[in-house]
Amino acid sequence: MQVRFGRRSGRTKGSTGMNNSEKEEIPYPPLLPSKVDLQQVTIIPHAEWERIRDSLGRLTREAAALRAERTAKKKMHVQSQELVKHWTNTYAGMKEQKLKAKQKRDEEIEAERQILDLEEEIYKQGERKKAIENAKQYQFYQTERMKSFHSGLLLSRVMKERDAQIQFKKNSVKSDKKWEEQVRLNVEKAIKEEQEKEEKQRRERCALAEDHLKQIKQHEEEEEERKKNEEKDAEEIKRQNLLYEIEMKKKLSKKQEEINESRKLFFRVSTETPPSPLLQGCLLPGCPGLSWPLGGHGSYSRL
Repeated sequence: MQVRFGRRSGRTKGSTGMNNSEKEEIPYPPLLPSKVDLQQVTIIPHAEWERIRDSLGRLTREAAALRAERTAKKKMHVQSQELVKHWTNTYAGMKEQKLKAKQKRDEEIEAERQILDLEEEIYKQGERKKAIENAKQYQFYQTERMKSFHSGLLLSRVMKERDAQIQFKKNSVKSDKKWEEQVRLNVEKAIKEEQEKEEKQRRERCALAEDHLKQIKQHEEEEEERKKNEEKDAEEIKRQNLLYEIEMKKKLSKKQEEINESRKLFFRVSTETPPSPLLQGCLLPGCPGLSWPLGGHGSYSRL
């Protein structure tokens, strides 16, 4: 048999140059099992061996890698869930909060219902107990002994009520007289108080009317005094006006007299002495209205 793979080209079986005894003396490698024919073993390079191993274990490695990736993703997802499960600003957190709130409300409602059911049960038990007690009491009252006792008790109550009514009738006469007397006294007292109240109101009204009359009289006196003062002031003003007019008339008459005296004096002087050359032009007929100075002043006045 010729070796196809190895560092050297193989030789035929007959050209090995070793007999069977030499073959039997060849030691087996420690990695090979015993009783293995080395002529049946194929030797291949290490790189080829790795390629074969890679081709055989590729699917296994890919599956292992997928499993590892899937495991890592699952672990990361679990870590993410653990990280965000307490967050309240996420949709899942808000949903969980709403669910928790709803669950809490349901639990509270259920607790209230249980309390109401317990109270209802206690109330029903009390009602049943009352009904049983009433039934027992009714059965006890239906006995002959209790019937006779109730009859005697009723008779004693009737007699006591009858005695009370008789005593009330006896006392009613006295009480009626006392009541009438008290009513009469109360009526007289109320009438007296009403009369006193009316008298007090009448006095107050009279005092108020007198006060109003005094105020009206005072106002009338003040008005009359005011009118008198106004009349007095008017008379005074009229008198002052009259005096003023008289004074003005006197002044005018005096002034007129002075003017007349000045004219007379002017005409007397003009007739006695000829006019100066300075005034001759002004005394011509073309300059009428100018007169001689009056009162010794240095100005001329118009006639």
